[in-house]
Amino acid sequence: MERVTKLASEKPVVIFSKSSCCMSHTIKTLFYDFGVNPAVHELDEISRGREIEQTLSRLGCNPSVPAVFIGGEFVGGANEVMSLHLNRALIPMLRRVGALWV
Repeated sequence: MERVTKLASEKPVVIFSKSSCCMSHTIKTLFYDFGVNPAVHELDEISRGREIEQTLSRLGCNPSVPAVFIGGEFVGGANEVMSLHLNRALIPMLRRVGALWV
């Protein structure tokens, strides 16, 4: 848990992903299209990625990827991020944590 907390706090937006996951790709693209530069951790490409994935599952992220943290706080997976976006709450949240300036 401590490792996930530390990684999740390294930038305003942190995404835990898998390089082969289409939903992870979609969420990363959404943030990139906004002009956000998230820290992305590809769990299938890093050491102890499986351990991190299990921790994310315990946090309630099901499926475990993508898992998005904004301002160090767990936001959720693809469904939660898309809901925030459709409800026009995502961009203000990104501005509040300094991930967007415009």
